[in-house]
Amino acid sequence: MKLRYLGWVLVAGLMAGCTGGESQPSKDGGSSTQAEKPLVGIVFDSGGKGDKSFNDSADAGIQRAVKDLGVEEKSVDSKTEKDYEANLTGLAEKGCKVIFAVGFAQKTALTTVAPKFPAIKFGLIDDVLDQPNVRSLVFSEEQGSFLAGYLAALMSKTGKIGFVGGKTTPLIKKFESGYVAGAMTANPKIDATGIKYTESWDDTAAGKAAATTLYSSGCDIVYHAAGRCGLGVITAAKESGKYVIGVDSDQDDQAPGSVLTSMVKHVDEAVFTTIKDTLDGKFTAGTKVFDLKSNGVGLTDFKYTKDKIGDANIKKIDDIKQQIIDGKIVVPSTPADLATYEGKLKK
Repeated sequence: MKLRYLGWVLVAGLMAGCTGGESQPSKDGGSSTQAEKPLVGIVFDSGGKGDKSFNDSADAGIQRAVKDLGVEEKSVDSKTEKDYEANLTGLAEKGCKVIFAVGFAQKTALTTVAPKFPAIKFGLIDDVLDQPNVRSLVFSEEQGSFLAGYLAALMSKTGKIGFVGGKTTPLIKKFESGYVAGAMTANPKIDATGIKYTESWDDTAAGKAAATTLYSSGCDIVYHAAGRCGLGVITAAKESGKYVIGVDSDQDDQAPGSVLTSMVKHVDEAVFTTIKDTLDGKFTAGTKVFDLKSNGVGLTDFKYTKDKIGDANIKKIDDIKQQIIDGKIVVPSTPADLATYEGKLKK
């Protein structure tokens, strides 16, 4: 009888040990008492997190989701384009609900990866991919760049402005074309031929060298669309006592007073909205376009330069912005469209 009693005590103790204390894993990898946080993945483009520009804007959307939606972030930097496919696959295998491929260069890799993980949602930034589990997030960079060029022409004292691009791609040509068109609209006599490309996204020394050459040639304002290279452009502006226009993120505080404004792409909003839609079961594939009308692109509020720009010029910027929104001005997005646009201006 004593042995039987001790046996029942041991069984009861074991059962208590199995059901009490810390929660146990469930079959789906979660907890029996507390669900795991949804995983959100992001594969950064070359230039990486900390570029104060494109990648950081995407990351800002992730961080907002961490704070407001309770997700957990899984991020990966990419040293070369060869890393994209492995990085996307790795995040998918970790069970992320939605994964962001930051940059058009990841399209090829995502074309391979997305069909292998049909239950996972993907967001491709800056290019279009027709897959049932991919949302393409694209921006009207030419529209925001038009405003940047318009302001540059209004503010230039030398009548000569410049542009520094990263790699020569159709995307960066959108920035360049819109910028030149805006400048010529404000001042048909403006010299906007100072164009240089670094052919890199992360070589800050190359960005500084390109901008220094432009400033030395008479440009007093330079707009950059060059990723991390743009930090070098900002440094050159500060050292030269000239103006620079930032890009993608609000870069005005990188050199207060030297950064005339920044052409912001609200990648953060596109990323956050996609995460929220995924969690709410409202994710849809297809293409989402972020333009001036949707506040997807635009200039900053001139925190450090408003007094230098003046109310009259700010009003002109607001007026020209509304004309673009209303369709009265169709902004060119390619060199060919720019040539046509310039021809109309000269008539």
